[in-house]
Amino acid sequence: MKLTVLGSAGSFPAPDSACSAYLVQAEGFTLLLDFGSGSLSPLQRHVDPYSIDAIVLTHLHADHIMDACPYVVMRRYAPGAPFPVVPLYGPSGTADRLATAYGGEGEHGCRALSDVYDIHTIEPGQIQLGPLTLTFRRVCHPVETFGVRIEHEGRSLVYSSDTARCDSIDELASGCDTFLCEASYLEGRPNPPEVHMTGREAGECAAAAGVGRLLLTHLVRPWGDEQQTLSEAKSAYNGPVAVVHPDDVYEI
Repeated sequence: MKLTVLGSAGSFPAPDSACSAYLVQAEGFTLLLDFGSGSLSPLQRHVDPYSIDAIVLTHLHADHIMDACPYVVMRRYAPGAPFPVVPLYGPSGTADRLATAYGGEGEHGCRALSDVYDIHTIEPGQIQLGPLTLTFRRVCHPVETFGVRIEHEGRSLVYSSDTARCDSIDELASGCDTFLCEASYLEGRPNPPEVHMTGREAGECAAAAGVGRLLLTHLVRPWGDEQQTLSEAKSAYNGPVAVVHPDDVYEI
């Protein structure tokens, strides 16, 4: 598999990064994992934007979904339209949330945006998307949120989404090759319970799960410190660790 970082900023776009969005590709299949604010722009730098085979939205906070709205315009009104509908997987309420964000009933009465998206509700468990096997587990965040494990030909990538430290993310990440984990806050600063992790907590999770590599994401950059986050993670995890940035590419 190939992982491409489109955006890694937490909560709102940073001056140099869109919000959460990642491409996972294998055997010519392209999965878009989250579609946060500003990410439609870097998406176009890396792939033909009409070539997305499936989309997964891990939860319905704006910094993980909002560019799914302008993408409707791109697909609905392009000179080459209509295009095949895109399978889109999200928590319960995804269809209504996207339609409301897009503009209520919208053009042509397409409230569910059904001319662009074929929307499916995520449940804990396993699905197959093209050559990729996805396993979903609910994680600890104020709204329904899913961590996801993606496997292909014996290799595994786990994405924490947004979560506080919890048993389900430890179990989901167990033994994975690459763990893409949020690290939103710094130790010693206010961190509301059951919302996000610090770099140290991400490192502790990676160590407990025995992962092969830790990639830190979702840093709230104006309030944080990348080097401190990295140092905190390394204090708890002895394996390879890095903070991801837009346009980074990783082979899994």
